[in-house]
Amino acid sequence: MIFTSQYRDHLRSELIEIAQNDPRISGAALTGSASVGKEDRWSDIDLFFGINEKMLQQTLTDWTEMMYRKHDVVHHLDVISGATIYRVFLLRNTLQVDLAFSPSSEFGARGSTFKLLFGDPVEEVHPTSNQTVEYLMGLGFIYALHVRACIRREQWWRAEYFIRGVRDTVLTLACMRYNLPLSEARGIDRLPKEVIAPLEKAFVKELNANEVLRAFRATINAFLIELQTIDVALSNRIAETLMEVVETTVTNKA
Repeated sequence: MIFTSQYRDHLRSELIEIAQNDPRISGAALTGSASVGKEDRWSDIDLFFGINEKMLQQTLTDWTEMMYRKHDVVHHLDVISGATIYRVFLLRNTLQVDLAFSPSSEFGARGSTFKLLFGDPVEEVHPTSNQTVEYLMGLGFIYALHVRACIRREQWWRAEYFIRGVRDTVLTLACMRYNLPLSEARGIDRLPKEVIAPLEKAFVKELNANEVLRAFRATINAFLIELQTIDVALSNRIAETLMEVVETTVTNKA
């Protein structure tokens, strides 16, 4: 049976109560959509805990055992950022429960979706990221080179994979330009229509040469449009070479 919003709310309240009574937990916060009043029927549970540093691993172990024992968890995975471990639980009823376990010294907001429940957070934490504009521009270029190689080798699935990589890079650059959330594509649907429009032609609809080439051209066009809005000088400098990548994909030029 699929979870209901009532079940989700009850479980979240239960977990918060357990956290309040766990002496190893010095602070807790709501994160995600619930923290900013934007929760809907399909939202998951997001909680962030500050833990006594010496007890972090044991707390993580105990909470994991409790989740499996009491809440019909079928699997979990970890996402690690610095010293913080985001343990993501998948329940049999398809509810996702994200519990972040962080040393007390790093317990604080990572962004705008942080609502303190109890404890004393540190000042806003800014995790390091390699997603600079320059890095993403270079990444898009590298993906384009991979697309060319895959097309020339008639590796259509791989070509589609890297075309998607260029397309996602364009979207990430656009989200950065409009100061929209980057994580898990949260900002994409808030981009202006004129930004999205060039990418509507950048989907591979069939895995054959003509269609993959068409989507590749459209993707590179969208990439160049976005580069022009960010850094005209850099865009002009790499545009000719990038178009050479496309030309040597669609012709027999060596």
